[in-house]
Amino acid sequence: MILRSIARLCRCCRTSETIKINGTTVPDENELNHHGSFVVVKHLLSFGNIGDYVMIILGVLAAAVYAIGHMFFVLLFGQVVSLFVSRMTNLQCNDQNLTLCISNTTGFNSSISNASPAEPHLPLLIEDAMRPDELNAQSPHVTQGTCLDNRVIDLRTPANQAIYRVEAGVCKLFRDILDAKGFVEIHTPKIISAASEGGANLFQVTYFKSTAYLAQSPQFYQQMAIAADFEKVYTIGTVFRAEERRNLTEFVSLDLEMAFSYHYHEVVDTIGDLFTQIFKDLAKRFATEIAIINKQFPCEPFEYVEPVLRLEYKDGLALLAEAGVQMGSEDDLTVENERILGRIVKAKYHTDFYILDKYPLAGRPFYTMHDPNNPKYSNSYDIFVRCQEVLSGAQHIHDSQLLLERATYHNINIDQIESYIDAFRYGCPPHAGGSIGLERVLMLYLGLDNVRKTSMFPRDPKRITP
Repeated sequence: MILRSIARLCRCCRTSETIKINGTTVPDENELNHHGSFVVVKHLLSFGNIGDYVMIILGVLAAAVYAIGHMFFVLLFGQVVSLFVSRMTNLQCNDQNLTLCISNTTGFNSSISNASPAEPHLPLLIEDAMRPDELNAQSPHVTQGTCLDNRVIDLRTPANQAIYRVEAGVCKLFRDILDAKGFVEIHTPKIISAASEGGANLFQVTYFKSTAYLAQSPQFYQQMAIAADFEKVYTIGTVFRAEERRNLTEFVSLDLEMAFSYHYHEVVDTIGDLFTQIFKDLAKRFATEIAIINKQFPCEPFEYVEPVLRLEYKDGLALLAEAGVQMGSEDDLTVENERILGRIVKAKYHTDFYILDKYPLAGRPFYTMHDPNNPKYSNSYDIFVRCQEVLSGAQHIHDSQLLLERATYHNINIDQIESYIDAFRYGCPPHAGGSIGLERVLMLYLGLDNVRKTSMFPRDPKRITP
């Protein structure tokens, strides 16, 4: 029996009722009643086998109820929970009401009732949203747009519930690992007075009687914090990119900046270790969630090696040349060539994760430090996951005069970045950092096909609701 409504359930048991849930007895009522008079049904999964017990259960019915013999199944909060009762005497169900009466040997009854009925006709059914994309592609009524238009319903699927728990885990691991390494979390402005690099890709907003912009990166402020002797800082926050070609115009950025003693590879090594520790902990702590996601969105297992594979840009070009892709020594990698290189690296080194170092200086921003041994190249690097870039980083110029020269060379309006350049006039240690797109790295780690699947309420050039 399929219940075509999403409802809030309250299951109330009389004190003398006998309920058997998968076997054995849990004697301590307080152990289960985390919410006072209610037990959230999804929490029952963590207690293993639960036998004869008296309790009150509160939960959300996501999509369906099935009655098979004496087994009662509820799809609840994105997880299937089974309740085995001694005897089922009555089951009534329609779009507006659900009542399940359960009888025990003493004659007392209890019921599950619909406390908050949904609309009779839903724009999206959970069972439709749960199907793999290749199956939904056969239905013109269940597109990604349909799911995003009805995101509150779509988010109730087991896969989506799991995706955002893993996403929360990435943020927590990023924070915990860097805290343990002595980093300080800072919070930078999201409203800025001027465009940092020309400004065509910034959102302009009215700021009282003047004009301001939404920040596209916290990098400048992190560098200024380094100049203020903070040594190691990171930021987790929203950034904005007004680019028509972008998948997301608003996303969460995980940024870090770190002073180093001898060489910027100290920072590169720190970032590499950060990623590998996140990968290890995700596999260990979120194995259940990842399995749920893979059930709806199958993908090849994620592979990486230790120590982290690090190639120089020229090595990447050599690998491409061997595959018949010819590029100039200072040409920038296209997206397609990045993907080709990623496939070559996977076949040769058996890793989905690697660092590409020493990019040509010509294609990097004005604040990027050049390679002192070859000024045509830079102390910059990108990190790739499953053939796509997830982090762009570099040693950033810490000398105010050199920074001024490079900004002038790139035709940057000096007046607009004066406070940024001034921050380095009083002495600043050499430093480097990078920026990680949270939604992007999670999409690639999980093998998903679209970054909108890892943005709870995505914003792109064509979408600003819900």
